[in-house]
Amino acid sequence: MAEFDWSQYALGELKLVYTTLHAQLTLQPELMDSQLMEDLQAHLQQAAKADGVDASTHSQWAAWLNDR
Repeated sequence: MAEFDWSQYALGELKLVYTTLHAQLTLQPELMDSQLMEDLQAHLQQAAKADGVDASTHSQWAAWLNDR
């Protein structure tokens, strides 16, 4: 599959979409294994790292995601 250009979307919008989808995982567990979630999470983790956030630390990751 071709590389998707996430940069066409505002980072705050991507964070909102991710957190909204993530909140639905218990109701829609198939989202957990979706390529969209995997790609979106990878993109956001790279952006967080560029901001100096350790995405492997839940509190830092959650705070960064909620800072829109």
